[in-house]
Amino acid sequence: MATTERVTVTLPIDLVEGIDRFERNRSRFITEAVEHELVRRRREGLLRSLASPHPEAAELAETGLADWGASLPADDEGLVDESAGKPVRWAPGQGWVEESA
Repeated sequence: MATTERVTVTLPIDLVEGIDRFERNRSRFITEAVEHELVRRRREGLLRSLASPHPEAAELAETGLADWGASLPADDEGLVDESAGKPVRWAPGQGWVEESA
């Protein structure tokens, strides 16, 4: 399975000339620029979310996690079948990945 995909983009000539002044490999330059922009947009989205949280999240933060947990029904045994899931772990740069057995 390929880890890259060929795409065609159209750029103004002055932008292409600007890229060529700094980098011989246009693909690498554009890849780095797009990665940088995606990080910036994710960060911007997170900051917007923090500035205006979902009402339920704000309520949970005000209540406190311990109080919220105490408010859950006591008879919650069996609500989740832990044997039905797959073990996963967080891998920086990859997200959640399945644990190898």
